[in-house]
Amino acid sequence: MSNSDEKSVLEAVCDAAEEWGFYQVINHGVSMEVLGNMKTATHRFLGLPVEEKRKFSRDKSLSTNVRFGTSFSPHAEKALEWKDYLSVFFISEAEASQLWPDSSRSETLKYMNESKPLVKKLLRFLGETKESLFMGSTRINLNYYLICPNPELTVGVGRHSDVSSLTILLLDHIGGLHVRSLSTERWVHVPPVSGSLVINIGDVMQIMSNGHTRVLSIVS
Repeated sequence: MSNSDEKSVLEAVCDAAEEWGFYQVINHGVSMEVLGNMKTATHRFLGLPVEEKRKFSRDKSLSTNVRFGTSFSPHAEKALEWKDYLSVFFISEAEASQLWPDSSRSETLKYMNESKPLVKKLLRFLGETKESLFMGSTRINLNYYLICPNPELTVGVGRHSDVSSLTILLLDHIGGLHVRSLSTERWVHVPPVSGSLVINIGDVMQIMSNGHTRVLSIVS
């Protein structure tokens, strides 16, 4: 993303958005330290005792903007989604300081703030100049895919598309993310690249671009 030949970067981003709706970026301006700290904070929170995490569950959280939960719902799912998560919706740093978990708040805010210039740049490349429209809200999910004793019965996250404008994914070294090719309808593995961020075009962006950007089905 920091290539001096910005025109070639712009063309590559637009081509990927139109043909795939999914691509990885490097040299994106978010420091390796911030990325590493975000991963550490995710493990720190999700490694807390169950009693601590339950303080942020649907029944106990002080705000609907902060939610800890699990996707494991055997009565509702044919293929079990084997995942724990913390989802935080950003309103203000003041609210975050009061309501977000202490174990991950600082790192999450830092990651979010350092990612904003990248999002603005990508929107500019895609020809979307109305930042207030496309950056009206921010939700951050910390996902943990547990080791399953019967992995053939589960998925981390089932097939879906995101409703957002853009989703910025920070992957660990394990991998497992797959996207479906629009041309062949085959599932393609997205290998993790150290220091990269994965950009996913969401439903809102596809609608607002009148279909010029594409939305893929995702599974992990």
